[in-house]
Amino acid sequence: MANRRFSHAIAEGDGISVIAAVEDADSARAAEAQRAEALVVRGDPRAVREATSLPILWWASVAPAEAAEVADAVLLSFEELEEEDGRLEALHAAALALELDCAVVVRDEEEIERALERVDPEIFLLSPADAPSGTTPLEYVLDLLASIPAGKLAIADLDVNEDEVGLLQRAGVDGVIVHSHEIASLAGEPPPQV
Repeated sequence: MANRRFSHAIAEGDGISVIAAVEDADSARAAEAQRAEALVVRGDPRAVREATSLPILWWASVAPAEAAEVADAVLLSFEELEEEDGRLEALHAAALALELDCAVVVRDEEEIERALERVDPEIFLLSPADAPSGTTPLEYVLDLLASIPAGKLAIADLDVNEDEVGLLQRAGVDGVIVHSHEIASLAGEPPPQV
């Protein structure tokens, strides 16, 4: 089913990709109208799938086979799968075999290094959840970005304004998850009418 490549959507173009966090079909349609380039869904994405042509990243602990029925990418949390029991490797391999993109959530430099050693993911989702006190989530995500090898895709998961989106873009972040209903101002100018 994965005919909409999530990785292509966020790698294409000159700027940073806006990935809209949506919960239902209406918010998915609104995000697409406001020029989001992809969606992230925490609940069941079936209704969202029918409402949009945008690629969907399913943010849930689901089997890759289930995700492949309704999504284009799946998220794996390194924190939840850090035990070296083979689950991370098996889930990652299963997702790729089903032609799903697979993003790995990381919270610190050690998780980045260990994820690279174990599964060498193409996409990292940078979480500021473990930002030390005195460091803003934005600063922490930029610190984490420095540990992501060239050629990998990096997505930031944090609340941002227009200036911060520009800063993330200049630093080399490929996508940002936006939790606001007003994403048009963050998505850049609409394409010219032809």
